Amino acid sequence: MGGLKKPVIAGNWKMHKTISEARILAEEVVRKSPEVSTATLILIPPFTAIAEVKKVVAGSQLLVGAQNLFWEDQGPFTGEISPVQLKEAGCQVVIIGHSERRQHFGETDETVRKKVLAALRHDLIPVVCTGETLEQREKGQTLPVIKNQLEQSVFSMEADKFEKIILAYEPIWAIGTGRHATPEQAEEVQSFIRNLIAERYGKIVADYAIILYGGSVKPDNSFSLMKEKDVDGFLIGGASLEAESFVAIAREAIRAYEGKK
Repeated sequence: MGGLKKPVIAGNWKMHKTISEARILAEEVVRKSPEVSTATLILIPPFTAIAEVKKVVAGSQLLVGAQNLFWEDQGPFTGEISPVQLKEAGCQVVIIGHSERRQHFGETDETVRKKVLAALRHDLIPVVCTGETLEQREKGQTLPVIKNQLEQSVFSMEADKFEKIILAYEPIWAIGTGRHATPEQAEEVQSFIRNLIAERYGKIVADYAIILYGGSVKPDNSFSLMKEKDVDGFLIGGASLEAESFVAIAREAIRAYEGKK
């Protein structure tokens, strides 16, 4: 993952945008993308729009991702989508274990592990989400919760596989709520995650690991978040649905990142 070690700005469009709307948004981001060419931009539309968005970004540096996948390549799994299908549609990246998948669709650390392995089999970059609820944070359980999620999902993998994964810390209480972790709160958890990686895989792997922050990221808080040592970029929800705010976040992230070098 060392080649991606620059601000990574991923926009998770969730269940928004029809195919035609997705095309318009992608075209707007492509037009604005030269302003933020030193960041890695990832557009993650709904499944129906992946192929169309891929056409729009062809010839640019933008990557295209999916919001989920199933761990088998094919079979009688009605309503699911396989890594093979995502790959052919043009995906390079896939979100795995988002808290909304855990909350509404029964995602577990074990299914996250299986999905990550399936993604890696087909050279898809998994963006693996981890995060605590408000109740867990208020009880002082944040770090043990994060550690357990990672140990039960990705830390069981050998280093050569783990090195191909992007991690995203998303405090569940900050997703879509307008609340966000303070820079200090984000750094505490992301530093903790990097130290766990170092304990499991060694300092070199930890240094190159990409750890994103997600949770009500906006243009006006992205600079202060990105200034923190262990924040390598963002997984953005609502603010990625407008090209101007998405690119503004990338611009602020680049400005903060330049100051960290």
